[in-house]
This record gives sequence, C-alpha cells and structure tokens, in this order.
Amino acid sequence: MTNPASNPVSPLPLNTVFELGTEITEEQQAFLSEHGFLHFRGVANQSEVDAIISEVDRIQEEWLQEERKEVFGIPLFKGHENGKKERIQRMPFTSCFSSVIKDFVRHERFEPVRKLVGDDARVGDQEKDGVVVNTYVNVPGSVYPRLGWHTDGLRDLAYLKMPAQMLNVGLHLTDCPKENGGLRLIPGTHNQGFFSMCFRKAYFISHRPDPKEVCVETRAGDLTVHDGRLWHRVERSPHVGDKSLRRSMYVPYLTDEFHPKGDASKTPFYHYLGMAGRAFSNWKTRRKAGK
Repeated sequence: MTNPASNPVSPLPLNTVFELGTEITEEQQAFLSEHGFLHFRGVANQSEVDAIISEVDRIQEEWLQEERKEVFGIPLFKGHENGKKERIQRMPFTSCFSSVIKDFVRHERFEPVRKLVGDDARVGDQEKDGVVVNTYVNVPGSVYPRLGWHTDGLRDLAYLKMPAQMLNVGLHLTDCPKENGGLRLIPGTHNQGFFSMCFRKAYFISHRPDPKEVCVETRAGDLTVHDGRLWHRVERSPHVGDKSLRRSMYVPYLTDEFHPKGDASKTPFYHYLGMAGRAFSNWKTRRKAGK
C-alpha cells in the first residue's frame, strides 16, 4: 500500500463522492490517505443489488430452517421482531453459499479496490468471517439497531502495538440518508496515536455523536472503503420497523497467510463475549416487554 506520508493533502470536501474507474486515481489516494475513507457512487446497479438481496434472503431462510447457530465457527447474530419473527442480522461466509455473490465480488470492476489493498490481495471467502452481510433494523428484539464507537484494531492493541492499515470494503444494499441513521466516521483518526486509539471512546458502549464525525450518506449500489483504524459507528434509525432497515455487505481482501475455515473450526474467544452481550440485551428487551 502507498505510504500516507508520501501523498499530497486533499483539497476536496469531506462529502466528496467519487466514481470508481479502472484504477484508483492520485486524487482518490490522497483523499483516502488524509481522511481514511472513500465513497463511490453506483458501483452496482439495482438489478445486481436485488439479486444479492434475494440470495441473502434465501440463505437466511435455509439457515433458520436448519436452526443453525453458527457457520464455520462464527456465530449467527439472530434478532427477533417484536419477539416473534427471527431475522439473522449478521451473516458470515455468504459467498460460500451463493454463486451469485461469489461471482459478483470477483467482478473486474473491483480490481482497483483489490489492488488498493495489495497486488497479491485475494477475496477471503472462507477466511476470517468471509463475505459478511449486516442488517440493521430498529424494532424490539433487534440485536443490531445500532453499533457503538470502535476501531477494528482491538487484537493488535491487545499486544500493545499499533494496528496496521486495514481497509473495510462495503457494498450498500439499501439507501441510507443521514436522517435514517447509518455510518459515522471521524476523519483522520486512522493516523492517531496509540493512546487515542485505546481510550478516545469507550469501545462499543459509547454512542454519543462526536462533533468531528461525518455521516456517509449512501444509496443502494454505493461502495465505501474505510480504514479500520478510524473511529466509526452505526447510528440508530429514528424510524421503527421496515422503514429503519439498512443492509450492507462487507468483502474481506486479505494478503496474509491463507487460513481457511470449515465446519470443524472453533469459535474465536471474542465472539463468546459478543454472544453474552446479545443474550443480556435480549433478556432486557423481554423483561421490559413483560415476558
């Protein structure tokens, strides 16, 4: 990857939306290096978005019928709508169960993004958590109405070292203007020091808006790339029910040693903490509802 220190300062405003061409331009590289994110308009068309959503719905129904609790060792985040209908709100490894999704994330249009990660970068279909689909919805029983402030460098921080650059590549499957919640970033915090990355916010607990945050307002088919070292969160929608639904698909581009997962893979320890937190949240919701 390009050294951020070697890039010029970007004169563009923070709400700049780019077009994804055959390569990442110097202007786009400068913006990413300075602010830590890029927003590309209309990378997928509506028919492609509809096809992906259809596949996600199909996979969800299959997993619910099978009463799956995990895939390749990674727990499924299951929420309820008003204590009744189940919805899987975080679905890992989706491209392993859909040729449509697997072919789409390998389309040649994404070559500039892959090369931005590294010339030898690959799509990690069966590594880490695979191609993940997140569903945020604001209803009683949802495990994902919002997501608190965090960076993606916790593992490196645990070993008292600064996290290396990591890029999160997300395709947005629903429209998400500012008034419907959505992704919030604090630009430039990918270049922060160790203390700030550890203690600037209370990880996942803090949801308070930051005066320096920006909202990335996306449409269905848009692509965002953001440095995982940025402080970021997902704001709750003020709407309730289907109007609050937001979906996004994150594609892992990996350059490290190949470590595939399968049915015999063990659940990483940190996921047990997450499961405990979601169980507690569901218990509070049921208690409030008098169930």
